[in-house]
Amino acid sequence: MDRAQAKGQRMDMGPATRKNNRTDCGPPRMALTLKDHDRHSYADYLGWPEDVRYELIDGVAYLMAPAPTVHHQDIAGENFRQIENALEGKPCRVFILPVDVRLPKADEADEDIDTVVQPDVLVVCDERKIGERGVRGAPDFVVEVLSPATAGHDQINKRRVYERRGLQEYWLVHPTDQVLTVYRLCGRRIRQARRPGARRRDADPGAARPHHPLGRARGPAAQARVLRVCEST
Repeated sequence: MDRAQAKGQRMDMGPATRKNNRTDCGPPRMALTLKDHDRHSYADYLGWPEDVRYELIDGVAYLMAPAPTVHHQDIAGENFRQIENALEGKPCRVFILPVDVRLPKADEADEDIDTVVQPDVLVVCDERKIGERGVRGAPDFVVEVLSPATAGHDQINKRRVYERRGLQEYWLVHPTDQVLTVYRLCGRRIRQARRPGARRRDADPGAARPHHPLGRARGPAAQARVLRVCEST
């Protein structure tokens, strides 16, 4: 039994929720480098070198971390595998990084879109959103594996933009603490999901081991949750 299970499966987010200069990935939060101070669009994005990865948030270009670590890829890959198995026979598709997700504000042309992100794992249940260039419009479900370099970006910048675009469910995997934080759309706000009676800083559900962030005991429940999100669209 791991430490969280010994505490009645209560996953305390710890000091990271109380200190602004730290994340629950361990090391102090590091801000991503900006490409410049100009405003950019998807048309600009398409012209940048393919060997340098950026994400656009409201026209601001953030230089993303180099290639993910093997441990990061192990976690993302395990999420992908379990979700793909859960969605077998369902009208939904699961993708793994790198896939461009364009998030228009309304019906603007692709070239004018100013927000483009690359989630670690994503599920799309509307086939009309999928094209050769990737995905246009909010996915139904996104998983991000946090690292010291990207934690603040994923927890703040991307969560806000996903909220505005109507993402249904957002998972943040914290590898160091072995915690999985779940956010769900409630009305127009993405809120952290909690078990009945759980305190605000409790995460729900938890991760049993770093290489299995959904946890074997959590697997069926996690898969059922994905199915419910996709079947509601």
